[in-house]
Amino acid sequence: MTPDPSPASAATATAAATPVIEVRDLHKAYGPLEVIRGVSLAAPRGHVVSLIGSSGSGKSTLLRCLNLLEPSQSGEILFEGEPVLWRGEGHDRLPADRAQVTRIRTNLAMVFQQFNLWAHMTVLQNVMEAPLTVLRQPRPEVEDRARRLLDKVGIGDKADVWPAQLSGGQQQRAAIARALCMEPRALLFDEPTSALDPELQNEVVRVIKDLAAEHRTMILVTHDMRLAEDVSDHVVFLHQGGIEEAGPPARLFREPRSDRLRQFLSASRVH
Repeated sequence: MTPDPSPASAATATAAATPVIEVRDLHKAYGPLEVIRGVSLAAPRGHVVSLIGSSGSGKSTLLRCLNLLEPSQSGEILFEGEPVLWRGEGHDRLPADRAQVTRIRTNLAMVFQQFNLWAHMTVLQNVMEAPLTVLRQPRPEVEDRARRLLDKVGIGDKADVWPAQLSGGQQQRAAIARALCMEPRALLFDEPTSALDPELQNEVVRVIKDLAAEHRTMILVTHDMRLAEDVSDHVVFLHQGGIEEAGPPARLFREPRSDRLRQFLSASRVH
């Protein structure tokens, strides 16, 4: 007879099965314009979820809602099973617990399209800043981790230069190292390659693929269908703020079921 699992092992299994990020029936509007229409999705631990769709489909807005950079009007957002607490309703709805917001944002590191590095700080200082000021971790520990991460993304020799001295691809890799230095539970990427020339895109794509191979939890908004197909466990196609189709990349890209997705992939020249 197999013994019952211990409470500790059962709790560990439950934690592993709980999605890092989950949204249920999320709605977001700007005035009368609804841009997110009843979206539900989950990012399990160690999985990559890609959000694809035309410009204006709600991809980036959804990502900003997940990280609580944008308020949503209804629906649930859960971080590791913990629901975000709200006060007010509709357009007056806002997160109710500042400490909870800080904790969630600390664990959902976001990489933006435009890098957002601080121009007055060196690359190393950019990577170290948040763990020092937000997490108040010891400087020697943070500096050692920051240097290792800069090596990891291939710009360890650029630690002491200014962001303006880097190429766009190098700046984006510095931004990824900065996100990783917070040791987040998940990474959120908002079109990380769209501001880059094709040659520089490849530098960043290699880093994202390496992170996916390490089974890091990621939600990736991208226009790069090849990247989405290569790294994703699950792909969500958004159309006019709603989920038109979702599933594993092998099926979604090769056997799309909806006409809208077929048209989108055809326009994106994905075969």
